[in-house]
Order: sequence, then structure tokens, then C-alpha cells
Amino acid sequence: MEKACKFFIAMFICIMSPRCKSAHATDALFPGQALSGNKTLLSKNGAFQLGFNFLSPPCSEFIFGIWYVNSSTCKPLLVWAVPGMELTFEVCDINKNTYPTLDPWKSSFSLSYGNLQLTSLPYNSSTIMWSSATGMKDISTSAVAVLLDNGNLVIRDQVNSSVLFWQSFDNLGDTLLPGGWLGPNGQLLYSAKSNVSASISSSLSRNANQPKEFTILCNVYCSTANYRIHYSGTFPSWMDFHEDEYSLLLSSNSDLYVRLDSDGTLSAAKLEGCGTLLWSSLDTWQEISYSVQEKSHSKLVHFSIKSKLVLTAKAIGVLILLMLIALVLFWIRRKCLERPLNSNNTLIIFSEGHIKKATKSFSEKLGEGGFGYVFKGALPGLSLVAVKKLKGIAQAEKQFRAEVQTIGIIRHINLVRLFGFCAQGRTRLLVYEYMENGSLSSHLFSKSSAKLTWDLRYCIALGTARGLAYLHEECRECIIHCDMKPDNVLLDAEFCPKIADFGMAKLLGRDFSRALTTMRGTIGYLAPEWISGQPITHKADVYSYGMMILEIISGRRNAEKIKKGKYTYFPIFAAIKVNEGDAICLLDPRLEGQADIEQLNRACRIACWCIQDAEDHRPMMGQVVKMLEGVMEVGIPPIPRSLQNYIGMEDCSYYADANNSL
Repeated sequence: MEKACKFFIAMFICIMSPRCKSAHATDALFPGQALSGNKTLLSKNGAFQLGFNFLSPPCSEFIFGIWYVNSSTCKPLLVWAVPGMELTFEVCDINKNTYPTLDPWKSSFSLSYGNLQLTSLPYNSSTIMWSSATGMKDISTSAVAVLLDNGNLVIRDQVNSSVLFWQSFDNLGDTLLPGGWLGPNGQLLYSAKSNVSASISSSLSRNANQPKEFTILCNVYCSTANYRIHYSGTFPSWMDFHEDEYSLLLSSNSDLYVRLDSDGTLSAAKLEGCGTLLWSSLDTWQEISYSVQEKSHSKLVHFSIKSKLVLTAKAIGVLILLMLIALVLFWIRRKCLERPLNSNNTLIIFSEGHIKKATKSFSEKLGEGGFGYVFKGALPGLSLVAVKKLKGIAQAEKQFRAEVQTIGIIRHINLVRLFGFCAQGRTRLLVYEYMENGSLSSHLFSKSSAKLTWDLRYCIALGTARGLAYLHEECRECIIHCDMKPDNVLLDAEFCPKIADFGMAKLLGRDFSRALTTMRGTIGYLAPEWISGQPITHKADVYSYGMMILEIISGRRNAEKIKKGKYTYFPIFAAIKVNEGDAICLLDPRLEGQADIEQLNRACRIACWCIQDAEDHRPMMGQVVKMLEGVMEVGIPPIPRSLQNYIGMEDCSYYADANNSL
């Protein structure tokens, strides 16, 4: 919707202003002046425009650069964009190349201290995102920026126009215009692109001894290896190049431009012909070589193919080259995607097809929740993974961002690990480590599941407390989980607990100066402040943890139907029995009294301290860990007043009978 709005705004600007030329129709930018919004510079011949423009659907973001606008039938053609900005902003892919996208009403292009500067307000108004960097502050009062008729943007002296301080023709991007030049070997025509699996860049250099011969280098970078593809060729004889002592100059009378795409293809097309292709470097390739440098093994692989094409075999040769490049890039992409994930690498971005293959088209479902489904899968470098497929694009997007921003940046033995994600189109997928023993709730409340021993239950309570303490007290920002319950505690093959499902998590400042006000979580585990509408802090997780400990101890849900037509609230019963010193009757009957009584009393007291009404009366999770470890004493907690409003109290023998009936 946002992109559509931008597109229609851009269309409105174009309608109101012929050929998208704004009323700011001048070719010069003086010190203190700035371009923003729909303000532009226009060359005197009306052929080139400097400013913010948009490409075309589906790529309707605005891009700042120099545009060829001389055609009444063709859309504006981007011929130069500020270099070195490809990874600073969200990218918009067109003609296989990458350009920075900006908000024209929150960005400014100005001439200051003799330099051209691009500033983006969403970051910091005093932060310069790009500068021409002439380094000549003494020219600040006499300099002026002018867009020439050949599309060259220059900074020159206001009095003596022959004195140039900087020009865009010396800072080429991916396009060479008529009147532009390719310098000696040191000057490159380049482009760059980042995709889901690798960063790709291409560059062109020419042979100083044979000026019309060129070499193209395509670099692909991923975490496991660097890949290089070289191929050489020759500009066609009909292309109007002139040689001087230092450069190869494309005639200013030419009606064509030369462009290098990120995949290494060099092409020539007509300026006034809406980009009609006239020539491609693939038509004249002479030699191709490919090499890979594996980072982990310092292994270099290299091969090359020379072409001796004749006219009758030319088409076959071009086809072979295209197939070879396609196969190499496909193999590189696969290798980048299939690198091992069990190391300390950052999050991996997967393609939808790759995950679909790993899960056998999402055929084995492990579970289902309010936000989506979880499937079993297998990826190279790992034995098994769990893939969460989010549903409902609006809610899913919120959960997706929350999970990636929290669990994606932290590591702890008691937190489930997020390996990577997929955000392709409307698809949102999260790839986690696989937990062999499923959720804690499946063991506590299932009749068919093998019972958990007391030692296991106590270890699970301790491990979960350590995970929460890490989130609250050890991360750079306090992370509130907001939905602690047995369903969101997973158990690995050794029954080590790991906190999962961070779709409702929230980051808070370390000083706890911010708090939550929007209700989130699960009924039965919500702290009183959720219901009363008070601001929420990390102590809400402590309350939920206390409720969960009562379930671990008793093996029953906190609120469930005990008698016909009547509900009994277990936490108030537990609080009273703990206050009376009779914790043994709270133990899950399936354990048949097999528990460490000291640990049982300690766990019951901790649980009742955690569910106190007032936040200040609840312990920090770090204190809970020390209590469970036995290094901090635990006093007898008072009965929470909010729980005393519940009726339906039963005696201990009744609860024992009810548990035996499970």
C-alpha cells in the first residue's frame, strides 16, 4: 500500500509538471541552495535532469540522480546516481542494478563549502550521507554546481567556467554517456547488487595498449567463499570512440549510452530509443575464466575457456557463454545458501523455494498456534530444523519483526536458536533449531506422554529462569517475552528447556524508562497490571513464570473444571497451602510423592512470590535463579489479595482425588 501511494504521488507530480520537470527550471545550484521534494536542476537543452524521480512499477521508490528526460514517449532514464550508497538504503532493482532509494521530502541535496552533499533527515540532519569531497573549502564562495547539456554534473568557478573542481564524468557509476570517457586501467565503470544469498559487483577496465579492448570482472561474495568471473571483449568498430592521451572518449554526437549490469553484461542502447539494445558484450566475448577462493580451506579453483568464434558458430558460442554464466551463478548461490548454520554466523536469509524443498513442501506439521504452523525440515549443515510458517500478513508481519529483532540477535543455552528467515513476497518463514521432545505442555498435561520426574521438572524450572534472567538483565536492552507459558518452553533431546516463540516480545531500555500499555499474552498467565491497564515491565514475565511453576509442580492447568458446573482456581489453593506449610499436597499425584521435599517447598514458595499483586513484591529473575540454586533464602510469601476474590476452595484430599482421576 505504501509503495502504491508513493507511485500515485509520483504520477500526480508528473501530471502537474510536464515530463516530470518541476518549476525549479535552472541548471545551476549555488551555495546555500538545496534540492528536495520535486525541485530539480534541468540542463539548458532540456535533455538531463538532476533530482528525485521514480523508475516505474513495481519499483516505485524515489531515487536521486541524473536522468535523461529528452524523450516525450519514454520514461526518464537514470544515468547517474550518487556512488557508494547501495547498502545504505532499501534498494530498488532495475536493469539488474542496485540504486539507493530515498524519501524526497526527507532528503536534501545541497552545495556547501564547495562540496555537493546528500543528507537524509530520517537519520540525522547533520549527517552527510554522501559528499563530492573536493577538499577545497576556500572555493566555497566562488563555486557553483551546473548540470551540463551532456549530462555531466560539474562544480566550477562562477566567474571562470573553465575552472572545474569536480565532475560526475570522473566518478562514473554504471553508465557511460555521450561525451563521457573511460580513463586508463585505474578507472572503472562499475555496478553493485546485494541479493538474498550474496553480494555481487562488476567492474570494467580497458587495455591501455588496445583501447577498444576491455576486461570485465564479476565478483560474488558470500560467507564461505569469494568467486570471480573474468571475461574479455572488444567494443564494436562502429561505436564512435575517440582516443586521446589518457582516455577513450565516447563521441558527444552519439545517440547511445553504454551500461554495465551487475552480472557483468556490457551493453549499448539508444538514448532516444527508450533503451533499444544495439550491442551486447556477449556478442564479442574472447575469453572467460572462473575462480573460487574458499575462505575456510584457502583453496583456489580456476578454469578458463577461450573463444575462436566464426560467423556461423557465433550464436552457439553466445548461447554456451550464457549457459555457463547462469550455471556458475546458480552454483554460487546454492553454495552460499547451503553453508553450515551451526556456527556463530549471523542470521541467514533463505529463499522460499529452498525452505520448501527442505520441508518437503511443508508435509510434516509439528504444531499449530495462533500465528501459524510449525513444520519439520532438514537443511545442509544441520540434522533437523523447525520452520515456522506465519499466517495472516498483518499480524504475521508484527510477529516476524519481533522474533527477528529479539531472538535473532541473542544466544543463550536456554533460548531456542533462530538460524534464519525468509521474507519473500507475502511469505514469512522462521527457521529454528529442532527440539526433539517438543513443548513442556505436551509432557505436563498429556495422558499419553511419559511423566516428567521431579528432578527433570526442577531442572526445567531452573533452566527457564536462567533464560528469562538473561533476557531481562544481561542483554543490552531488556527483553520482555510477554507470553511465558509451558507451550512456549521447548525441550531438546536431553530435556534441556529453551524459551521459544518471541512473537509478542518487546525491547525496553536498560533503565526501564519505557513500558508496555497494549495487552498481549495468554489468559491464565497475565499479571494483574495487564488487566488493570497499568504500564507493563519485565515483572509481568515474572508473574507468568510463577504461574508456570505451579503447573510444573502440580501437572495441572491453573484453571480447569474440577466439579460439574464449577471451576476451582488452583493458584489460590496453592498460595494458602504454601502459607500453611503444606506444599506436599500440591505435587503431581503421578509422581507418587517422589520428590525432594526441600526443593518442593522452595519451588512452591518461589512460585507464590512471583505471583504477588504488586510488582515490587515480585523478585527479579536473577534472584529466582539464586533461590532455585539454593544460594538465597526464600521466606514464606503472603497470599496475593487478588487471588482471595476467587471462590470454590477445596481441601487437599479433593485435589488428590481429582489428580488420580486423570
